[in-house]
Amino acid sequence: MKKLVLILAALVAVSAFADEYVQGYYRKNGTYVEGHHRTAPDGNPFNNYSTQGNVNPYTGQPGTVNPYLAPQPVYTPQPVYPSYPSFPRTPICGVTSTGQYICR
Repeated sequence: MKKLVLILAALVAVSAFADEYVQGYYRKNGTYVEGHHRTAPDGNPFNNYSTQGNVNPYTGQPGTVNPYLAPQPVYTPQPVYPSYPSFPRTPICGVTSTGQYICR
């Protein structure tokens, strides 16, 4: 009877994670990434295989990520471009010392 309860508890624990299989693929740099199982992305850090207290049922590895220490967003400064007036610039025209007529 205890074995049956343990088996049912294990099945419930495994099925609590909605997982999906990711097909293998090649990165832009040519590196091949093997196909693997992962928890479905849902923004919840507590139901991931890598979270402390959880165990990956496919590899048996315990989670190591602390769910309370959320990663901080990486700040990427954007380039600042000078602003130009939106109206068209009036050309400056004139005659050079050599007699050429030019506009700037």
